[in-house]
Amino acid sequence: MIKAVIIDDEQHCIDRVKQLIHKRNDMSLIGKFTTVDTGIVGLKTLQPDVLFLDVQIHEKTGFDVLKAIKTHPFEVIFTTAFDAYAVKAFKFSAIDYLLKPVDTDDFNLAIDKVKEKLDTKDFSKKVNHLLTNINKPDTHKKISIPTLEGLEFLEVADIVRCQSDVNYTTIFTKNGQKLLVSKTLKSFEELLADCNFFRVHNSHLINLEYIKKYTKGKGGYVTLVDNTVIEVSMRRKDDF
Repeated sequence: MIKAVIIDDEQHCIDRVKQLIHKRNDMSLIGKFTTVDTGIVGLKTLQPDVLFLDVQIHEKTGFDVLKAIKTHPFEVIFTTAFDAYAVKAFKFSAIDYLLKPVDTDDFNLAIDKVKEKLDTKDFSKKVNHLLTNINKPDTHKKISIPTLEGLEFLEVADIVRCQSDVNYTTIFTKNGQKLLVSKTLKSFEELLADCNFFRVHNSHLINLEYIKKYTKGKGGYVTLVDNTVIEVSMRRKDDF
């Protein structure tokens, strides 16, 4: 049975998540709180498996809750009315979130993910990563990369390029590391959109900081600092 706690200052939002929890036979709600301070106390005593945490709670935030808890032996699912800045931070840190009003299918999908993650026990790593990232500019952040062993965190500034391989992406770093990730290149293009990356070709996303030279041609070619030569597609040339 998955034990859940809700921290939210809006009663109708609490009621919605509570309703969705009660519809499942594998979950129980063990606590609900409407302030940061009461939520912190509750988390220390209740020890849930999953926390549904609002981003804005009165004059404080859900991040204040996480900062006050030294270890995080629970999954965190943020609930938000869509704070673009916060959502970007969640994506960088592999933290799940639900948009308000919470959709039934989205909720069930999030819980299915929680069930898969409960055995990995990497909650604290992800939460600490989020708290480190939240106040940094995008180019100074780390992104979480799922691997067979768990999660690896890469400095965005260390990524030279990303190469598509159907539904997988290979990430190349400045120190020669190569990581195969089960995510599409499109997902990395969206995640790194504000980090000085540019998709020069259907199969290549490059960090503009690592361009050594551009060679003119039909679309042209870029040579990166690792001496990789990549074709620039004609339709992307004008935006490059």
